Amino acid sequence: MSRPFYPVVLWVPLCLAPAFGRTAKQTSVGDVQSSVQEAVRLAQTGHCQQALPGLRKASLRLSDKELKRTVGFAGVRCATVLNQWDVALDFLRMLNRDFPRDPEVLYISVHTHSDISTRLAQKLATFAPNSVQAHELNAEALEMQGKWDQAAKEYRAVLEQNPRLPGIHFRLGRLLLSKPDPASTAPEEARKEFQQELQIDPNNAGAEYVLGELARQAHQWDDAIQHFSRAVKLDASFGDAFLGLGTSLMAQKKFSDAVPPLETAVKLEPESSTAHYNLAVAYTRSGRKQDADKEFAVHHEMMQKSGGAGSEQGPQPPQAPQ
Repeated sequence: MSRPFYPVVLWVPLCLAPAFGRTAKQTSVGDVQSSVQEAVRLAQTGHCQQALPGLRKASLRLSDKELKRTVGFAGVRCATVLNQWDVALDFLRMLNRDFPRDPEVLYISVHTHSDISTRLAQKLATFAPNSVQAHELNAEALEMQGKWDQAAKEYRAVLEQNPRLPGIHFRLGRLLLSKPDPASTAPEEARKEFQQELQIDPNNAGAEYVLGELARQAHQWDDAIQHFSRAVKLDASFGDAFLGLGTSLMAQKKFSDAVPPLETAVKLEPESSTAHYNLAVAYTRSGRKQDADKEFAVHHEMMQKSGGAGSEQGPQPPQAPQ
């Protein structure tokens, strides 16, 4: 009786299977890298329309970090050229996720977001040049350039169209206090703007804070405490408001009452030497010498690192509505 033939037939393919698998895998990897390199080449030679689909696929499946980085840069540039902003942002998210500290990634991220912002601003100016939003955007740009009077004019134009738009009176008050050589009437004019803001938006913690700061500078301690207290109730993360409240209570010699808001200020703003210093003083006047020594030591160390400047400055007005 002859031996069955089928085991031999089965044995041959099983022996060869690993080799076939390796060959197929190598071919697949080679094909992927070849297609990626072709997409990058197309992008580099200005053929973005043809390159972008391949770059998008590659960004999702590549494991080679350096090649993935190259694909990301090519993808951002091509998507920007084609005005496909959502796609550009997808590539940026990938780059910032995989290369969070890469200077070139951070650089291209800044420029891409800036390009998106500029083009959208141009679109707004083209399609709605007299809208509230266009005037507000112009005002913000002028304010950043230090063109205070022109910015105020734009904010006034906003109020002419919408007298109760939240945030505008706050910004007008901020402008009055931001000028390098403010008029003697500026604090009072600014106070009126912040009060008007609160009539429109009672939850504006920034307006309450600046009113508190103006009162503190005028040594109107009761008013300062009221405004700072409302500010911290509206925004529990507002470190400067807690600091203002604590220093105002200290000015009335309510040192024990000043400790809780100053402790909160230190937790929220651990790098504030002013907060540490005032908390140390409050501890001292409350009879808590050991706690005071710790805070004075922290303050002293911070002053040594910074060169000793600004150890007892009061809180400054915020740069944006809270």
